[in-house]
Amino acid sequence: MNIIFFGAPGAGKGTQAEIVSQKLNIPTISTGAIIRAAIKAGTDMGKSAQSYIEKGNLVPDEVVIGIIKDRLGEDDCRKGFILDGFPRTIPQAEALDRMGIKIDVVLELFVPDDEIVTRMSGRRVCPKCGATYHTKFNPSTAGENCDKCGDVLSIRKDDAPEVVKSRLVVYHNETEPLKEYYGNKGLVRTVVGQEKLEDTTKLTLEALGI
Repeated sequence: MNIIFFGAPGAGKGTQAEIVSQKLNIPTISTGAIIRAAIKAGTDMGKSAQSYIEKGNLVPDEVVIGIIKDRLGEDDCRKGFILDGFPRTIPQAEALDRMGIKIDVVLELFVPDDEIVTRMSGRRVCPKCGATYHTKFNPSTAGENCDKCGDVLSIRKDDAPEVVKSRLVVYHNETEPLKEYYGNKGLVRTVVGQEKLEDTTKLTLEALGI
């Protein structure tokens, strides 16, 4: 199954994508994680992307599309994959179509804007392995440390409230039109994000029929 997880930043796409990934044994391809790894490594692409991300803007299409094309060509994607954070614009979706990539389901996770601002202020990320947590909704059992690798969790610059609001404006202008784009293809299934993680997971698995 080839799945796109779609929704505003902070809606919980990454968490649900990881759960579905483990259940179906297919890789989750998160453009955010790939780009953050490049920033940490100090690559040319990472440096160029960093200024966009810190301002809450989207990384240019040509950079993201190149990353995705290479990743989907790897062996572990042959039996299916989950795209988390791509496509973010109509041109990116059209580029995906031109690659001949067949998408089976576009799963929208919907959460109101005001709740997203609250959610993201509590988000914590492991700088070493990229695992994500939330102080209220998905806390690490190790407290301020990552359950997976033990590194100290941090708050991303783009999770600051003023940046979150900027990202939501960008999302509504640039990304939200994808709902109509994929809706016209009959691929969209919407899940309303719940306060409890397990409730959202139940709805997500039901929407995917797994």
